[in-house]
Amino acid sequence: MEIIAQYGHIFFALAVIFGFYMTWGIGANDVANAMGTSVGSGAITVKQAIIIAAIFEFAGAVFAGAGVTSTIRSGIIDPFALKDTPELLVYGMLAALLASAIWLMIASMRGWPVSTTHTIVGALMGFGVAGVGMEAVKWGALTNIVLSWIVSPIIGGVLALLLMLSIRKLILDTDSPFQNAKRWAPAYVFLVGFIVSLVTVFKGLQHLGLHLTGFESFMVALVVGGLTAYIGHLLVRKITVDDAADRSFHYASVEKVFTPMMIFTAAAMAFAHGSNDVANGIGPMAAVVAIVEEGGKIGKSAHIPLWILLMGGVGIVIGLATMGVRVMQTIGVKITELTPSRGYCATLAAAITVVLASKFGLPVSTTQIAVGSVMGVGFARGIGAVDLRVIGSIVVSWVVTIPAGMILAALLYFMMKGIFS
Repeated sequence: MEIIAQYGHIFFALAVIFGFYMTWGIGANDVANAMGTSVGSGAITVKQAIIIAAIFEFAGAVFAGAGVTSTIRSGIIDPFALKDTPELLVYGMLAALLASAIWLMIASMRGWPVSTTHTIVGALMGFGVAGVGMEAVKWGALTNIVLSWIVSPIIGGVLALLLMLSIRKLILDTDSPFQNAKRWAPAYVFLVGFIVSLVTVFKGLQHLGLHLTGFESFMVALVVGGLTAYIGHLLVRKITVDDAADRSFHYASVEKVFTPMMIFTAAAMAFAHGSNDVANGIGPMAAVVAIVEEGGKIGKSAHIPLWILLMGGVGIVIGLATMGVRVMQTIGVKITELTPSRGYCATLAAAITVVLASKFGLPVSTTQIAVGSVMGVGFARGIGAVDLRVIGSIVVSWVVTIPAGMILAALLYFMMKGIFS
């Protein structure tokens, strides 16, 4: 307790700095992957992706980022194992933040599309084992998280495959694909607004003091979905057939219809990503802030201040704008060839999976889900349409990330302990 009282202001400052550094790394690496499908399909430019992410990543972090934050803050390491020595928990959380941020910076500079979730969970495990012992890690909770890493990309891939098959049946394989594309476009856009808003308002706004019933949430989602569908209708109704383009690619005019629709899916993916991955940066930070403000007392739960969510959103946006371009191409270009319709399916499937996971408090890997969704779209055209070598290299980078986070966090924990104890 004495150490918390003596160095509390330093711990507070370090938590803010390291937390911001970590969210910057999330923006530089993970957000680039989240937006890669939209850019790779040619629907939007890199600059437009940054603008969309700046708005909706920030919104997702603020409006729906608290649920997963609680999981990262206290769902992996048992904080009560350190109730008599809260300063050790502070050292560990700071070490986990700094270790994760350093690894993300290295990966981003080299263009590796690593998982920020793997990084922070591995770092927390490294601190727990090194600082307390094997018993400090909630292995049961960790098992559920690891299971979500396996299941979530499968779900994303299946959803993307089903969406792609529906587009084939309703649009591409019909006698009038262009007219059917314009006819069904509002329905597909409605799906984006309805699902993302429904999950968000149903469970994601309590920390803002808004408590809606299931019926109220459903009605709000209907209104949001209807509004997005109407906007989508306005955007696609002026699109005309491009006969010259259709001669070189039969579905060129159809893809033009899906291009403005990708704006909605890109926004949904950015919102979903902000709602989930901001927790990776501010979860440990929130734990440190709570301990310092309580004078060393470790509580069962901690209110996530709005300013922490805001800071996390700002960090993510700055990271994307400054270094996100370096890793944006991997998912968008190298796994499989994407068109606006394929990119739409992959991005919407990934957004649905991520935002659902965020509401259930599962810190899933957005990178894995995005890869799974893009693979699902590719498999719709056959396994030969997917570059399995790229998939293999991505998986290797994921495997390396967890031990890297563990080792770095353990070393930094002992350094923090040596400095302050």
